Amino acid sequence: MSMSTGIPGIDKIRRQVCDLHAELVRYQLVVWTAGNVSARVPGEDLLVIKPSGVGYDELTPENMIVCDLDGKVVEGDLSPSSDTAAHAYVYRNMPEVGGVVHTHSTYASAWAARGEPVPCVLTAMADEFGGDIPIGPFALIGDDSIGRGIVETLAGSNSPAVLMRNHGVFTIGKDAKAAVKAAVMTEDVARTVHIARAHGEPQPIEPAAIASLYDRYQNVYGQSSDRAAGSGSTGSNTEGDA
Repeated sequence: MSMSTGIPGIDKIRRQVCDLHAELVRYQLVVWTAGNVSARVPGEDLLVIKPSGVGYDELTPENMIVCDLDGKVVEGDLSPSSDTAAHAYVYRNMPEVGGVVHTHSTYASAWAARGEPVPCVLTAMADEFGGDIPIGPFALIGDDSIGRGIVETLAGSNSPAVLMRNHGVFTIGKDAKAAVKAAVMTEDVARTVHIARAHGEPQPIEPAAIASLYDRYQNVYGQSSDRAAGSGSTGSNTEGDA
């Protein structure tokens, strides 16, 4: 199908969403056809998401699916991701969110399988998540249940990530790239804290220190243009501690 459809900016969003799926593969956050990235279309009540059951090597800007914020297909020849309803619910209820990512990354999903939040025991976690990575409720795919769990769990939280019980990772961001970064960071810290616990009890960081680290990273760290682009619970586009 033709990419040019008259929706302002849609071709760019299609390309971005397609390209960002390659990052999930590069950071080994997904296997086979699992996982997905979506992006809100700026200025429109629309989102772009990958098609269901299509291999990552087969994804193209043209086969990305455009849906409304009820999850109904507006443009596309294939069925959208089975997680579309969850993504759509987040966009409807969190207007500051511009991107959503879902993965079953190994270490983070292991915490989800135990129903256990990842404790904030690393400065990188304080920087990026502003505290623990929380656990959301068990919910089945197919309706708004997962989306409700994501929104309710992240309400009032600094974290851009939630571990849905017995399922996996959902992350949010000011745009899709920020949500992908949050997914990458979630798996990284979940792995590190898992290894730490295998050798002893990780040492907690005092809440005041967490707050200070989070404020610095979100509001001082990096270049001024980065900070102007947005920060807070929808993610930062800066990297690392240095």
